[in-house]
Amino acid sequence: MAVQKTIAEINERIRQGKAVVLTADAMSKAVKTMGAEKAAQEIDVVTTGTFSPMCSSGMLFNFGQMEAPTLRASKVWLNDVPCYGGIAAVDAFLGATEMKEGDPLNKVYPGEFAYGGAHVMEDLLAGKKVTLRCESYVTDCYPNPGFVKEITLADLKHAQMLNPRNCYQNYNAAVNVSDKIKYTYMGPLKPRMQNCNYATAGNLSPLFNDPYLKTIGLGTRIFLGGGVGYVIGAGTQHVVEPKRNEKGVPMSASGTLMLKGDLKKMDARYVRGNSFYGYGVTLCVGVGIPIPILNAEIAAFTGVDDCDIDMPVKDYSSDYQNMSPRILKHATYQELRSGSIEVDGKQVETHPLTSYVMSLEVAQKLKEWIDHGDFLLSEPVEMIESR
Repeated sequence: MAVQKTIAEINERIRQGKAVVLTADAMSKAVKTMGAEKAAQEIDVVTTGTFSPMCSSGMLFNFGQMEAPTLRASKVWLNDVPCYGGIAAVDAFLGATEMKEGDPLNKVYPGEFAYGGAHVMEDLLAGKKVTLRCESYVTDCYPNPGFVKEITLADLKHAQMLNPRNCYQNYNAAVNVSDKIKYTYMGPLKPRMQNCNYATAGNLSPLFNDPYLKTIGLGTRIFLGGGVGYVIGAGTQHVVEPKRNEKGVPMSASGTLMLKGDLKKMDARYVRGNSFYGYGVTLCVGVGIPIPILNAEIAAFTGVDDCDIDMPVKDYSSDYQNMSPRILKHATYQELRSGSIEVDGKQVETHPLTSYVMSLEVAQKLKEWIDHGDFLLSEPVEMIESR
């Protein structure tokens, strides 16, 4: 008889301490060993994880009326990093990639490491003080033209991590065939294909383990930045039904997720500001998504392994600037992790932007939460289109 479970049944097993939970890398081995049907019978949840640069991230925050008279903060800065103030009186949004005013990279001078919104978020989580600066036009109800004040995360009335596009389902491996170094969001790419940079957590990556988004949707409870977060829909640039291989894995950048979580309950270990030399700022975020093993089909998907993941190797020189980067070949994640791949007869060193060690730590931490009964799965209230 075919296995068919519900999330409610799995949650009851979690409450009773009887749920069998595996990290995604262990599930890859389990499916190979016992097959999808038996794995579906024996395993209840698979925990995934990724710790990777995710540029499309930020913080939606409210700092309250901190002093009299009141103000309508139309312009806001945190540590001289501009925030968007066009929301309401004391609401603002800090983008992870926004850079500090006056940073050399704002003048497009490569050669300096930048400080930006991602670093402000990390500093707040680390308990550091940051400088809040506000300017306002004056009205009868908001007569204060502005103020400057040192604050901590505890001083903010509300601080939500709000990420428009995270957890790419596959992405490019980047090389540079030109004769000049290129500074990119994939890191510096040396000329004449002296390096290849890539980003994903392979068999741990959330959307490789549920390629058709059969269990992930609006309301899915997740690990986000060391705290509890939620999927709130498809991320920006979400692509439906690209070309896939026989394992259901997209052959190019595909699905994305929009995520939110309470920044005050997160951990600076899993939220890190990062600066790419000559390019700018990004945020490394730890994201872990539990996959309920409802049936053999889902078990089979969670059996994905590094050798099943085909990643496009693209030229990021002039072709990328013209919006048509050439796919030079596809390489498996297993090949990329080996340290080098062959491209046009040349051995090219490969370098990950995603930390596999930290990604595994995220998956293991989420497994611990579930094992201890501290984290229950949630039923999506709306699915995300995937085909």
